[in-house]
Amino acid sequence: MTSENQKPVEHPLAPLSKAVVVGASSGIGEAIARKLAKEGYQVALLARRTERLVKVAEEINGLAGEPLAFFYEHDVRDFDQIKPIFQTVLKEFKTIDLLVYNSGIMNSVGISEFDAAKDHEMIDVNLKGAISWLSEAAVLFEQMGKGKIVGISSVAGDRGRVANPGYNTSKAGFSTYLEALRNRLSRKGIHVLTVKPGYVDTDLLPADLGPFPAAAPEKIAKDVWRAIKRRKQVIYTPWWWRYILLIVEHIPSFVFRRMSF
Repeated sequence: MTSENQKPVEHPLAPLSKAVVVGASSGIGEAIARKLAKEGYQVALLARRTERLVKVAEEINGLAGEPLAFFYEHDVRDFDQIKPIFQTVLKEFKTIDLLVYNSGIMNSVGISEFDAAKDHEMIDVNLKGAISWLSEAAVLFEQMGKGKIVGISSVAGDRGRVANPGYNTSKAGFSTYLEALRNRLSRKGIHVLTVKPGYVDTDLLPADLGPFPAAAPEKIAKDVWRAIKRRKQVIYTPWWWRYILLIVEHIPSFVFRRMSF
């Protein structure tokens, strides 16, 4: 929940847009929250690490010279608390215009390791948490007849790779869910954006990147903001991952199963 001294400030003559970023304590989520605040949004920051959220909020507000960022401690695996927290944010913000789901984990999995507990945890955070949060947003936005949903998926969901089946599955499921949500909600005037980053310089970064450079979270945030403004449906970021994945998608199965990534 928010700290006692936090309260969104009303701007009756020029109301600010309101955004919720789930998974905002570091990496892509933090960068997106900072970018949204820079563009004039009031932003609700949600994540498990309260100390980190406080630091991000204080830095955003210090740069803005006014309170734009507000923090809410939340573990997306606590599914029963998602609706109450969503309603709390909605009550305090008066409205919500944009929801970004960025929470994600990638457990380390050995090439001969089949650990259902690790896979279940990734499914809970990367997919079930996303469905739970975006369902709340979908209900609100459908009632409003407007709104924006952004889901941070991954290029890892485009094919089933040997390296981490559970992670690949969670991201493939998330991408499919976002597409279905888009097909439902676009006719109601609601924008749903699927973001598929490649390697990003975050805590999830694998040790072996091969020939591919890691992008800065700030680069991803800029691409996401540009895609929001242009009402894009799906983006790969950086852009050249789209062409890498076109090649990967057309590798024959008998070849692809022998690859190590």
